[in-house]
Amino acid sequence: MASLMENLISVLQEECTSYEELLELSMKKTQIIVQADLEGLQKITDEEQEIVGKINRQDALRQEVTKDIANVLNRDVTTLKLADIVDMLAARPEEQNRLAGLHDRLKDVTGRMVTINEHNKELIRHSLEMVEFDLNLIHSMKSAPQTANYTREACSRGSIIGRGNGSFDAKQ
Repeated sequence: MASLMENLISVLQEECTSYEELLELSMKKTQIIVQADLEGLQKITDEEQEIVGKINRQDALRQEVTKDIANVLNRDVTTLKLADIVDMLAARPEEQNRLAGLHDRLKDVTGRMVTINEHNKELIRHSLEMVEFDLNLIHSMKSAPQTANYTREACSRGSIIGRGNGSFDAKQ
């Protein structure tokens, strides 16, 4: 059982470190979004994908270790939580403290990740709204009003100002 706890603590430490790296990248991403640096955003996104892949592998290891611990304790793995394991380690205060510290560290990092990602999501949404506004403005500039040219029968034969076939007319 002691080696299982050491494995769990080791995996959780690696997972915490990876989440902290991801948090740091998310904070950098905020500045890149504000600066509208698309190349930088792509680079950060690629780095994030690498770290997320590492976190997924670590999470799979953590689930395996937790499954082994549940088997040893004769508990259901689907209901066994990290906080439950911390409570069970009352007889081993050193491991209990380390595991509790990792649990708190993970909760803190993931909570901050959620906050920063929500902020980044809002910044991106505002940026997209500005791009849409600019596109609408450009489109409306191309769609100028018609001239008031009427025929003898009072039918409009007006042409649209500022709109042509987009080619140079040498006759003018």
